[in-house]
Amino acid sequence: MEKPDPDKIKGPGGLTLRQIHEQVKLSTVRDREESAQDKAEQAISRWQRFTRYIWRKNKGKP
Repeated sequence: MEKPDPDKIKGPGGLTLRQIHEQVKLSTVRDREESAQDKAEQAISRWQRFTRYIWRKNKGKP
């Protein structure tokens, strides 16, 4: 039995299966980059929260 050609089969919206596959790959990479940026920003805010806590704690001491 011969496998169907992904360039000839049309999916939703008239895109070929190969085009859909490429779009999904690009979308996945973009989502991973965004989630990595979100995690980096979250780590910065935790660090800032920690430093502010220490700063306030030591501010009242002579």
